[in-house]
Amino acid sequence: MEKPSLWISRRLSAKTEARACRDYNVILNEDDRLSDSSAIIEMSGKVDAILPCHSEIFDARVIEKLDSRLKVIANHSVGTDHCDLEAFKKKGIVVTNTPDVLSDATAEIAMLLLLGAARRASEGDRMVRDGQWNTWSPSFMVGHQVTGKRLGIIGMGKVGQVMARRARGFDMEVHYFNRTQLSKDLEYNAVYHGSLESLLSVSDIVTLHCPATPSTRGIINATTLAQLRDGAILVNTARGALIDESALIGAIESGKLSAAGLDCFATEPGGNPEFSKHKNIFMLPHIGSATFETRDAMGFRALDNLDAFFAGKEPRDRVA
Repeated sequence: MEKPSLWISRRLSAKTEARACRDYNVILNEDDRLSDSSAIIEMSGKVDAILPCHSEIFDARVIEKLDSRLKVIANHSVGTDHCDLEAFKKKGIVVTNTPDVLSDATAEIAMLLLLGAARRASEGDRMVRDGQWNTWSPSFMVGHQVTGKRLGIIGMGKVGQVMARRARGFDMEVHYFNRTQLSKDLEYNAVYHGSLESLLSVSDIVTLHCPATPSTRGIINATTLAQLRDGAILVNTARGALIDESALIGAIESGKLSAAGLDCFATEPGGNPEFSKHKNIFMLPHIGSATFETRDAMGFRALDNLDAFFAGKEPRDRVA
């Protein structure tokens, strides 16, 4: 039997590509360049499956023009906000994602951002690298201690739950807001809040771990930022669309936020140039899941879903 044909839209881990090439007729993106909508539409007529990342946008316009040969999209991501799932359903194309396997890595980056923002890591690193560290006193580079602080988690899914466990190592008091309250064994003694306003009003640090959906886009805005305690810290490792970036800058400039740690932005790649003007915004280039172990796990999970589909079985992680 002839192997199914597969287009892998970006360079993945070596182990993932080796396994894919073993089991499929693979077209690789050797240059690792971002593919625009016309390239995606063109490739859909050449393959049975596409293994894309969140960088490839499948909106309704693109999906409508996809070739009938294409049968399945196996996303190399847990988030599916780059996909119009309803349009895929109407088109009859199966869509999967890669949940669970990136939770630890993303929570690690969230903790890095939390600590970096609180302890002025970006400012200190730049000072030493630029040869500007020429003084010291007890008032020098004073930041915020996180031990014992109240951490507010927005979105208590897999990543949020890992973050709650990690925060316990810093003796933090964990609170969370979620669509529904979790069972006691998944709460890790965190305090549930039935409203976002309730959570924000008690949190010293807020970290975002929810997907970008119509109901959560812009969830952090001028109104919700005003509900925070003065001098709070905001961390985002989820999606840039969750934050109104103009409102965030306003909160930084007013002192409502003492610092922010961001791994994702409304515009990617590139981020927001205005953020660079503020020393108390600690930034990373969307690398929350970027560990060798996690990249292998994500790639294998996507391939597991493809294997199931072409074996006539229901993919484990089907979302459309």
